[in-house]
Amino acid sequence: MSMGIRLDEKFQDRRKDGIDNPFMRQAVSSAQNRLRDVRLHAAEELGDWEAFRDHSEEIRQHVLEHLDYYLYQLSENISKRGGNVFFAETPEEANRYIREVVRAKNAKHIVKAKSMVTEEIGLNDALQAEGCMVVESDLGEWILQLDHEPPSHIIAPALHKDRNAVHKTFTTHGYEGSNDPTELGRYARRELRKDFLKADVGITGCNFAIAESGAVGLVTNEGNGRMVTSLPDTVISVMGMERIVPSYEEFEVLVNMLCRSAVGQRLTSYITTFAGTRGHGEVDGPEEFHLVIVDNKRSGILGTQFQSVLQCIRCASCINVCPVYRHIGGHAYGSIYSGPIGAVLAPLLDGYENYKELPYASSLCGACTEACPVKIPLHELLIEHRRVIVEEKKQSPFVERIAMKGFAVTSSSPFLFEAAEHIAPYASSPFTKAGQIDKGLPAWTDSKDLPQPAKQTVRDWFKKRGDAK
Repeated sequence: MSMGIRLDEKFQDRRKDGIDNPFMRQAVSSAQNRLRDVRLHAAEELGDWEAFRDHSEEIRQHVLEHLDYYLYQLSENISKRGGNVFFAETPEEANRYIREVVRAKNAKHIVKAKSMVTEEIGLNDALQAEGCMVVESDLGEWILQLDHEPPSHIIAPALHKDRNAVHKTFTTHGYEGSNDPTELGRYARRELRKDFLKADVGITGCNFAIAESGAVGLVTNEGNGRMVTSLPDTVISVMGMERIVPSYEEFEVLVNMLCRSAVGQRLTSYITTFAGTRGHGEVDGPEEFHLVIVDNKRSGILGTQFQSVLQCIRCASCINVCPVYRHIGGHAYGSIYSGPIGAVLAPLLDGYENYKELPYASSLCGACTEACPVKIPLHELLIEHRRVIVEEKKQSPFVERIAMKGFAVTSSSPFLFEAAEHIAPYASSPFTKAGQIDKGLPAWTDSKDLPQPAKQTVRDWFKKRGDAK
């Protein structure tokens, strides 16, 4: 199953759509500046930020090296608390299990908290095909659902919209108020409250599952996660298999890093953990709980040169500093994971045949690696993807392969290289204007100047200089 957005369009077409959308670019640029600044302030406030990064990296690496142990511990502890655990190797298996749970409960109304992994596996479509009404309760996700759009950012899915766009969306669904954010928020709260109260099943993601206690941890700013896990009688949580911590001690460290890196807060408004089913004498919580642990090729990443990408805690700090994302936006990536993390992760989860362009959608400036709170070497992984695409997958364009082979032969021979230096100025003449190559290489000359090669080579200049002496 593809987790893409518009794989029927080429990346270059999606990229152009983003660049040609000045409103989106302005919205993204403004949000990036704001989120980057608050992250830097939050990091400075914490103290020795690099020490915390080192510790966070150590935690994530430890979990990945002992993932089988912690997954077993988590499943055993959830079972002891009356919950059910299902390991899904593929998105299809995960969706099939969740549909069976929904069908057994004869559920028709489902309310969801924000979850990237359910976007990844296409859960909404699978449940709607079952005849269910599925409502996203995160405000940004709800707005996008009303507009039939995918998210463009990991933590701020409607980043590319302003209040006027939201007002237009709400108006098409019966809203009659102004574009005042407070009034818009009240309308959303009023409408979503109806869905919370009549939901048969609640579905959540999982920021971190805590192995030693069998608990699922959620980080939200709206409180919708608590509504989803408290009101419905049946709750299903879906998590990527790597989203696990050994104990509450590590949970505290990573939540601290997540909140500061994502939105520049010490803590978000709601840090929620819940475990299993409703206990004796408790009035809130589900009567039935299911945890679906999704592999979807993650186990194939373990033990490879790309294993460190599984350290990701989905804070989007890499996205918030990426100059490429700044200009093309999230939808251009064609994956629900955008920015540098998406450029690394999407080819691994859904194949180079769908996402081979993404590792090249990077300036390799290293800002993403510097910003990552768990020290994923993102720009180095992008380079490694490029190597795999060229050397192992042989998926580079035919013209590029021929050109590179020709360059290798020419540059390894002093005679051929000197001959090429003398030929280049004349061979490029049909494509030049005012000393610049202005056509024939549109990917370059559309956005930058490419000087025409000089007729006098360095070798000739040096020889004449020697003769003059």
